Amino acid sequence: MPKPVSTQSTADIAVIGECMLEVSRLPLQSQSASTGLPASLSYGGDTLNTCVYLARQGVAVDYVTALGDDPMSDWMVAEWNKEGVGCNLVQRFENSVPGMYMINTDAHGDRSFYYWRSGSPATRLLDSDLLAEKLLADLSQYSTCYFTGITVALYKGAARSRFLNLLKDYRAGGGKIIFDSNYRPALWADDDVQGCFQQVYKLTDLALPSIDDEFQVFGSSTPDAVINRLHKLGVEQVVLKMGDKGCTISFDGLKKVIAPMKITALDTTAAGDSFNAGFIAASLSGSDPVSSAHASQRLAATVIQHRGAIIPPQAMPSIQDNRAQVT
Repeated sequence: MPKPVSTQSTADIAVIGECMLEVSRLPLQSQSASTGLPASLSYGGDTLNTCVYLARQGVAVDYVTALGDDPMSDWMVAEWNKEGVGCNLVQRFENSVPGMYMINTDAHGDRSFYYWRSGSPATRLLDSDLLAEKLLADLSQYSTCYFTGITVALYKGAARSRFLNLLKDYRAGGGKIIFDSNYRPALWADDDVQGCFQQVYKLTDLALPSIDDEFQVFGSSTPDAVINRLHKLGVEQVVLKMGDKGCTISFDGLKKVIAPMKITALDTTAAGDSFNAGFIAASLSGSDPVSSAHASQRLAATVIQHRGAIIPPQAMPSIQDNRAQVT
């Protein structure tokens, strides 16, 4: 069982997901028998990236996840706190350690990934009805909840059913749900990803999917096909990310394509995560969907001009800058 934590919060939004330890090995040509396998240690996760970018834009955000009681978990929480990410809802499981993945870079610069996450604390967050009831009670403090397809993939069998029921109850109580399908095939195996995503979309107020993910999961080949399907499922507002073609927003009968900024990408890591954070932050500050889309485009464009998922704080554009550009 996890250790109890304080759930007092004044945050605007709760973000549910998993952040894992990240081990990055250096290219093989830089290794030698004397140095062994040199590597750097960090942490990574799509929802955590979005949390950081929300916090940097002044959004009060709490991260909902689970970690162990080990020194690395202590370090991760301390680092998130430094970024202004609330950790009141980070459960700590005894005799546990976080999930981990390794990035291996070969002599040609190509990367491959290896994961150790089975049975990680985050995957056990909804292992009982009692834990699900506690999480629902905690989430009831928040007007908005955000998560991704990677979050949904954490929970299997009964745990996923608890998660879907929790979402129904949360929304019935007036909570707003924001969802990015963020599809990773390796996480789903034989699961019915189509059926699961359809259930989630029926509970979603704002959808932030990418055209590539929707094509892989549903076979949708055009933006209009994706948007029309999501509206039919009950999603009120859709923001469809289309890579170098920009994004399409659809709400209240208005459909508008927002052209991308013309920049040269250095590293597309966290492009979608930061885009989502930009849109959510602008929306929470009172911006209309069109202005929010411009804000999200600018933040994502800034992020992909730097290496790594999290850019230096001083490189962050402000919401005020985005508004000025739009007007």
